[in-house]
Amino acid sequence: MERWAYEDVLAFAQSWGAVYFMLMFVVAFAYAWWPKNRPRFDQAAQIPFRDEDA
Repeated sequence: MERWAYEDVLAFAQSWGAVYFMLMFVVAFAYAWWPKNRPRFDQAAQIPFRDEDA
């Protein structure tokens, strides 16, 4: 098995790295907009407005 040249590694990382990060973006986006997660995110959004002294 021959060693990979720098250009080979670069081409692999640019092509499959872009696919990997696009897939991760789609997964994160779907998780954020999934209806089941809405109550949890709504509750977390109210944390800064809670009065801790009361």
